[in-house]
Amino acid sequence: MNEILQQYWQAYLWSDGYHITGVAMTLWLLTASIAIGFVLAVPLAVARVSPNPLIRGPVWFYTYVFRGTPLYIQLLVFYTGIYSIESVRAQPLLDAFFREGINCTLLAFALNTCAYTVEIFAGAIRATPYGEIEAARAYGMSSFTLYRRVILPSALRRALPYYSNEVILMLHSTTLAFTATVPDILKVARDVNSATYASFEAFGIAGALYAVIVFALVWLFRRGEQRWLAFLKPQAH
Repeated sequence: MNEILQQYWQAYLWSDGYHITGVAMTLWLLTASIAIGFVLAVPLAVARVSPNPLIRGPVWFYTYVFRGTPLYIQLLVFYTGIYSIESVRAQPLLDAFFREGINCTLLAFALNTCAYTVEIFAGAIRATPYGEIEAARAYGMSSFTLYRRVILPSALRRALPYYSNEVILMLHSTTLAFTATVPDILKVARDVNSATYASFEAFGIAGALYAVIVFALVWLFRRGEQRWLAFLKPQAH
């Protein structure tokens, strides 16, 4: 039993050169989905606070749908629902994309975290001190320059503590990847449990690995807050 557990332990952390490890797959899903979601969320957050309802409305509907439905359902829709449509299978590019579980998983994760990130950034944009905006306008900045040099840098800094929670929640959400047969940490743990019936050891190791990753993320974000939010600290006399 110990030899079998040791063999599967290597599946968490070490690669045999042909198969990616559970930890590497989890970190890849987290990094890729967060990166895609962040890139999409910045312009969508600007659109979310637009006074024009034709611009603001579609973004609100998108965030409402993805925040109002479980991620598990979204993953099933992308993984099995869309591929069941005949017109999707008839298109070579769509067929090749939705046939792979990793693609469907990454798409669902990215769109889900993007929806939450949009609302976080939009709230931070709305909370930008009006004095900063007035000073920039008095300096003669255009709307594009105002967002690029004043509003977005200030909003993204203030949103950092809230965004760190979304990143950690996204890490926890990667445990759903096994639904699409993606070999993340939990998928490896389930395989270990099926092969050895050592449930405590299998899921205990998985839980410890997730905890280590979370502690690392918390440390990184705290360092970022100390650097980029230092101006919000009370001044010492």
